[in-house]
Amino acid sequence: MHEASLMKDLMRKIEEIARKENAHQIISVSVKLGALSHMSASHFREHFAAASKGTPAEGAVLNIEVLSDTDDPNAQDILLESVELAE
Repeated sequence: MHEASLMKDLMRKIEEIARKENAHQIISVSVKLGALSHMSASHFREHFAAASKGTPAEGAVLNIEVLSDTDDPNAQDILLESVELAE
């Protein structure tokens, strides 16, 4: 359930960025996966593909950095670093 909540929050942020910029397509998304987020890069890719289906983020290239510091204040989070929009 934790993973679903994190992904829902991430997709909300991505869709909000696209809406504010009037973008109809997202080219790439860069994220950092916290050490305690319970997601590997491959697991994240699967969840992202399902969550982005039918949205401007569907098919976006993913740039994923997996963090290892369990003491980091964001260790349980998925951090959105950047979103590249189609012009």
